[in-house]
Amino acid sequence: MDTNQKVYDFHTEEYIVYPAHGVGKIVSIDKHEVAGIELEMFVILFEKDKMTLRIPIEKASAIGLRSVSSPELILKAMETLKGRPRVKRAMWSRRAQEYEQKINSGDLIAIAEVVRDLHRNDEQREQSYSERQLYEAALERLTREFAVVDGVEESVAQEKVDEVLEARAA
Repeated sequence: MDTNQKVYDFHTEEYIVYPAHGVGKIVSIDKHEVAGIELEMFVILFEKDKMTLRIPIEKASAIGLRSVSSPELILKAMETLKGRPRVKRAMWSRRAQEYEQKINSGDLIAIAEVVRDLHRNDEQREQSYSERQLYEAALERLTREFAVVDGVEESVAQEKVDEVLEARAA
């Protein structure tokens, strides 16, 4: 199979977003026999997590597999980061559940909202362990996608996001 052949709007060597895991790269499109049925599958590598997933092509849209965001959407996400944190007065367990849903939705703006709402400055109160975990998960998803779209290293994307968050605090 030609390594750059388009199949279902995705092709090998393309970066994609898998909602539950973030940015990955399609390394191949293979055929596998499962229970006597031959399935075509995207083989997606999540390099940072050292994880490879095989997803049946016909399940890709149901799973929510999508192309990485446009540069315009990245700018919109950065604008979202500049906004005031919106923290509901609900119990933490309820808010944590909502944050988790936003992170796993794969929606870049929703992920930026989680980063914005959970970001703490040095002079603000400490974060709980679970707050920190959710914040870091959202931040990692945001910066990985930002890095891929901008064609920069993750550390550079991280610095840009940090600059926006620190400027908001000033």
